[in-house]
Amino acid sequence: MTGVMESPAPTLPAWFTELFAHRRWVRRATPFPHIYVRDVFVEEFYHRLATEYERVRRDRQPEFHVVSEHYSADAISLNKLRNGPLALFGSREWHDLIAGVTGVRGTGDIEGAVHHHPPESPRGWPHSDLAPAWFGGPAPTAEEIRLPDDTVDIQTGERESGVEARELVRGVAVMFYLANDPGWEAGDGGETALFAHVNGRHDPEPDLLVPPLNNSMVIFECTPRSWHSFAGGNTHDRNSVVMWLHRPKSEAVRRWGEDHIVKW
Repeated sequence: MTGVMESPAPTLPAWFTELFAHRRWVRRATPFPHIYVRDVFVEEFYHRLATEYERVRRDRQPEFHVVSEHYSADAISLNKLRNGPLALFGSREWHDLIAGVTGVRGTGDIEGAVHHHPPESPRGWPHSDLAPAWFGGPAPTAEEIRLPDDTVDIQTGERESGVEARELVRGVAVMFYLANDPGWEAGDGGETALFAHVNGRHDPEPDLLVPPLNNSMVIFECTPRSWHSFAGGNTHDRNSVVMWLHRPKSEAVRRWGEDHIVKW
């Protein structure tokens, strides 16, 4: 089942809404609820985003880090990209747009990075992203955004004595694709795989593959059944912005129980 929704919300400032190419975002029910958008931004702004990514990839390569020993991407965090076009993804306006279209009341805390998978990267493993995240400092106000910093380990909450931190849970995942081969076609790999069921299977077949088309995006609420992975087998570089909004841990525990929150 699919449906068309209108976004971005008209209450957001005009300078922000004018960056978007249209307001027809597609809401899909299967294999789990998610939103898919083609041609997210107007061509001029998308070009600025892609050009900035290419500059960052070229000039700041030493700042890219391996995401995980079990994951084939390297990345640079959004908290290092607070100037220039890519800073949009760490803005309060972007946070409020994503929270509004998903119906998740975000805390104002954003974690994310620009990811790069080299050609022929291996596939990932199905996971839900319903995971804890620790942020330093007090809760953001309605106008503020909090990004991770080096004072608190976002995965464990480890910090020096006296440093304030809050334990949250990922609430919404966003993947925006940019600076990829414009000639991508089926068979070129690098999609995001979505799964209806995993049930302990080590290597299940995906129910839907979201292609890494430039200026497109997939968004979904993080729940115990939001199973997804990197499909691998990409014949070209695969680049994306990957980010999360967050919700209070107490809310996630109330809805699904603590045993459904996946520890790192």
